[in-house]
Parts: sequence; structure tokens; C-alpha cells
Amino acid sequence: MKRLTRKEFLQSSLTVAGAALLARPRLAAAIAAPGSPNGDVRVAIVGCGWKGGSHIDDFRQLPGVKVAAICDVDRNLLAQRAADFAKRGEKVTTQVDLRRVLDDPSIDAIVVATPNHWHALATIWACQAGKDVYVEKPVSHNVWEGRREVEAAVKYGRIVQAGTQSRSAEELQRAVAYVRSGALGRILWARGLCYKPRASIGKTSGPQPVPAGLDYDLWSGPAPLVPPRRNTPEHGTVHYDWHWFWNYGGGDVANQGVHQMDICRWFLGQEGLPPAVCSLGGRFGYDDDAQTPNTLVSVLAYEPAPIFFEVRGLPHQAGEKAMDAYRGIRIGVVIQCEGGYFAAGESGGGFVYDNEGKKLQQFTGPGGGGHQANFIAAVRSRKPADLNAPLEGGHVSSALCHLANISYRLGRATGETPIREALAARAQESDAFARMQDHLRMNGLDVNTTPVVNGPLLALEAGRERFVSREPFDLGFWANELLRRAYRPPFVVPEVV
Repeated sequence: MKRLTRKEFLQSSLTVAGAALLARPRLAAAIAAPGSPNGDVRVAIVGCGWKGGSHIDDFRQLPGVKVAAICDVDRNLLAQRAADFAKRGEKVTTQVDLRRVLDDPSIDAIVVATPNHWHALATIWACQAGKDVYVEKPVSHNVWEGRREVEAAVKYGRIVQAGTQSRSAEELQRAVAYVRSGALGRILWARGLCYKPRASIGKTSGPQPVPAGLDYDLWSGPAPLVPPRRNTPEHGTVHYDWHWFWNYGGGDVANQGVHQMDICRWFLGQEGLPPAVCSLGGRFGYDDDAQTPNTLVSVLAYEPAPIFFEVRGLPHQAGEKAMDAYRGIRIGVVIQCEGGYFAAGESGGGFVYDNEGKKLQQFTGPGGGGHQANFIAAVRSRKPADLNAPLEGGHVSSALCHLANISYRLGRATGETPIREALAARAQESDAFARMQDHLRMNGLDVNTTPVVNGPLLALEAGRERFVSREPFDLGFWANELLRRAYRPPFVVPEVV
């Protein structure tokens, strides 16, 4: 295989040249904020989009909690949320710059609902400023910065909850205990599914103007300051399509898949990273500006039971709206054991089946709606062990998404036959690839001529969050380059020492 030069690698992976710089730590003392005289936990919501709006509603309804501040780099969106507070006769402080929120000693905790590329820096800065943190999934934009978050939470003694709310679903807690008890025998594999419709985001003619009211420098933050491409009504907006660009997001693997990766890892009882990872897929069915795949099969090679994750953004068949399903699941998990399997979708609960598909047992419940309450309870107790989704676990599950994307980004486009030959001895991967090919055929694609990006099988060093690199500039070397990004001052994720 031809080795990439550094120039070729940096161009293909869309990273920014230059060494990462150390960030200047926040100056606020890392002590608990005093809170209000009546004992309310005063919360600031950072990021007021759809998810941030949901958090505003959820935290407002919790007893003893006051949403005291909201923050967003889009002044128009911020004004809309502030108007909602005014209609309810509630006072709220508004800020455009997160740093002004962190300078406020009356704020006890922040909720980070920004785009992914801001999650780590916001969390670390908040820990340094003495704030507790609820950080949305994935907790990081890359593996390196996720570990820095964990270190910061420990060093500054903060309560940090990952936004993987399924951990607070009591029915899933019972299902995990049931499967791990051995009631269905040994777990053979776990499969996460994201069969979610994703239409083309279209193509722009070039850089687009920054929307009025948006502080684009703050929005870009740690990422390169490059002109937006998704800011016109006909081409989507910067407030969602960032998911499909490597500078900011990680596609549906990191967007939706982190939930399923986390649940699969929970069932398996795996606390660290797998020995190896590989991915294959592509962006099929249309030609648009997006960079992330809309069709993907990833393997997290845990032993003895691996995790498989599948993304499909195209419908079951061209011209239809309905999506594919695997054992009745479109977005969810299937945990295969020797004596049967557990299957669960997005909503609360799931079913246990025998190997002939007969229902044996149902686990019911409302889902993870108590996740915010669990965070507040831990803020009050000051015990990280009270968290249902502590940051360490959120970091590991987020890292699985990043590892899967790294294999894809280092892959090469190839035809169907070489991939089938490479997977001939790997039955589960071969089956997943065959089903993916059938899916593409149903969408009118000629799988014999449509190239698929075949990502390499990348080995990880045991006990370390690094890939095995046996010689200079091998694939492991380039994979390690993608564990971290170059940061744009002053928005530099700091080393925590």
C-alpha cells in the first residue's frame, strides 16, 4: 500500500497544520459556587438550540432548581429563549460568551448543549471555574480531549454527568442485569443500529455569509475559522448541518450512535477501549457538501463479544420513506446471546426473544427522563458515584465513535469483490457487509461499480488510548494523529496538570 505523505494525510483528513497550543487556564477558583440563599441549584444552559431548549424545560421543572442563565452565540436564538422566560414572568440572565457565564459566582452548574467541537473545552473551563457540568453526548470531539475532561473533573472535584440518558432508564437497568446474569447464556455480540432518514444537504456554490446575529468566531471556537457553507434557507443552516462536517461533528456515529454504543458496552460490561476497530461504508445516493458517511458498518472488536454498529441514512427502497429494520429495530440495540437475544428501540424498554423469535419477556418503563434529576441529586450529594452516567463512561463511549470514524477516514475506496474476500473468514462482518450491499441495491445503486471506503483494521495499545504504530508513518501513526486536533487560540483545550 502506498504510504501517505504528511501533506496528503492532512489534506485528506481536513485537519489543520500546526502544533496544538496549551490553553491559559480559567482564573476563577475551582471551588463550589455558593448558590442562592434559598438553596436552589442555579443552572446555566449553554447552547439554546433544540436540545438546549429541551434542557431548559427539563431543568425548570425540577424542584429546587433554577435556570438562572442562558447562553448562545446566536443572539436571535438567545432572544427567542429569553422571550419565553419573560412570558412566564421568570428572570434569566443572557450571555453570548460562555466565559461570562463561568465568571458568575452565582452559577452552580452548566449544561453544555453546544455543537460537539465545544463540549470538551466548555466542560474543562467549567470545572476550572468551580461549576458542575451536564455535558451532552458525545462528550468530546476526539479521544484526547475526552481524557482531558475526565482529568479536569477529578482534579477540580466536580460532578460531571454525560448526556447518555439511557443510563437512567430503570427498565434498561433491569434488562442489563437480566442479560448479564446469564439467563440467556453467554453474550455472543452486541449490535447498535441507526437506520435514520438523512436526505442530501445539497451543494453550495462556495462559502456562505455568516447569518446576522451569529458570533461566528465564538461558534467556531476550537475549530478552524473557515467560512460557513450551510447558512442559506435552500442549503440548511449552521445550527444542524455541522453534524456532517469533520471540523465540528462526527456524522450519525457520533450523533445518534453514541447512545447505542454506550448501551452495547453497558450490556457487555466493557469499561475500556477494544483491542481493534474497523469501519467500511460511504456517502451514497447523492452528491452533496457533507463529509461524513450516510452508510457505515463499524466493528469494535471487544473480546469475547464484539460490538457492531450500522448506519443507514437511505430508505428501505428508492422512492420510499420507510427505513430498514433489523429484527424489528431501526434505532436501537440487539444483544445476541447463546439462548436468545434482547432487542430495544429508541423509546423505553425492550423485549427478550428466544432464537426462533418468540417473545419471552418484556422490560417496560418511561426511558431516561430522570437523567437531569439524577445529575442534580449528585450535585447535592457531592458524590460522583451517585451519577448514572459519570464522565469516565461517557468518554469511553464517545471514544468508540471517534475510533470508528478514524478507521473510515483512513480507508480507501475499493470494489465489492476485494471487500468480500477480505471478510471471508469473518462471518458477522461479512453478513453486515452483505446486508449493506443489499440495502444499496434496493436504492438503485450498482454495488459492482459503486466504490466503498474500506477502513483498515486498527489495533489499539492495551490499557492506553492510542493505536499501535510499528514504524514511522504507518497507518497506526496517522490514526494517532486523528486522536487529537490542532486548536485555535484562545479556544485551546488545555492539558490538565
